[in-house]
Amino acid sequence: MSTDEFFEEARAQSIAKTTIVSKYFWVWAKVITFAGKKRAERIAYIDLFAGPGRYQDGTASTPLRVLQTAIKDSGLRERLVSVFNDKDNKTAQTLEDAIASLPGVDTLRYRPKVYHGEVGEEITRLFEGIHLVPTLLFVDPWGYKGVSLALIGSVLKDWGCDCIVFFNYNRINPGLNNPAVKDHMDALFGEDRANRLRQRLTLLDSKERQLAIVEEICDALREAGGKYVLPFCFKNERGSRTSHHLVFVSKNFKGYEIMKDVMARESSSATQGVPTFSYNPADARYPTLFELWRPLDELAGTLLDEFAGKRLTMRHIYEQHSVGRPYLKKNYKEVLRKLERDGKIKGDPPAEERPRRKGEATFADGVWVTFPRRGK
Repeated sequence: MSTDEFFEEARAQSIAKTTIVSKYFWVWAKVITFAGKKRAERIAYIDLFAGPGRYQDGTASTPLRVLQTAIKDSGLRERLVSVFNDKDNKTAQTLEDAIASLPGVDTLRYRPKVYHGEVGEEITRLFEGIHLVPTLLFVDPWGYKGVSLALIGSVLKDWGCDCIVFFNYNRINPGLNNPAVKDHMDALFGEDRANRLRQRLTLLDSKERQLAIVEEICDALREAGGKYVLPFCFKNERGSRTSHHLVFVSKNFKGYEIMKDVMARESSSATQGVPTFSYNPADARYPTLFELWRPLDELAGTLLDEFAGKRLTMRHIYEQHSVGRPYLKKNYKEVLRKLERDGKIKGDPPAEERPRRKGEATFADGVWVTFPRRGK
């Protein structure tokens, strides 16, 4: 599929991708501007592979959706600096025209900037050499050229900066064993990791290849500075094969929490109230993906085992335990309420002293939980 064909119509996967990015941008921007009123007068959204702005059926793609979100909010209109790029001059001009036609775009204090050029080491060196305002970087290449760990790390280094990377699995999978694009693969995974992965992939079937590749991407992004990494899988139109992965990277748990909630709502299904993040079941050899498929039934036992003999708040339990797992805050509250009812944990204040909702005691973030020691 060519890039022209890709933008002929807004496919379901493209709409979901744009929805995830634009929803995260909205919540992230509100959190950052509230937390950073005295620290930062500006926030930034950067899209280095922006495309023409609209699909040929007229549907707005990610750049326009993000700008529409900012235009609707007076605080964002005053703070947002937006930078877009596409390697093709014609595409960049189409995007610039689409932005200019947006109702209310003139109300933005900082007019969106549109550039055209290849993404490479020069932009990475630029980011490395400056202190970025709180920035959300969206990297959505057609394949993989220009995407590197150094690029991601050059943005993550500064306060309030998060990255969202859209990986084309169908290009990366064959690219790993293609000598012609070895440099690009090494930049994406890191040379040592890429070499280990190439050797490993020769022993794996197609399903295991996907799990291994995504797992290694997540690990590489952690090494690039992303303490919190969250992947989301996209299937093809028939649902028979993986086409892309959207991977979120942040240094801050709050960003991870926000994106997990956004991705949960865009998941195509959920089991016991736990979102699937569109992943196929994965086994324990791939811990990031395996943990993202543990059902809610296992959560109670896991908490009793992991926190045996400890006393901590619901919020601390959630922050410590939820990273790399599919559970949302509401799942923890539900399980803790059940454990308390069954007398397996103690809440402080106890249930009878807490506010009630629908006849059941709430489980606020500040409720202290005492777990029994093992064997008690």
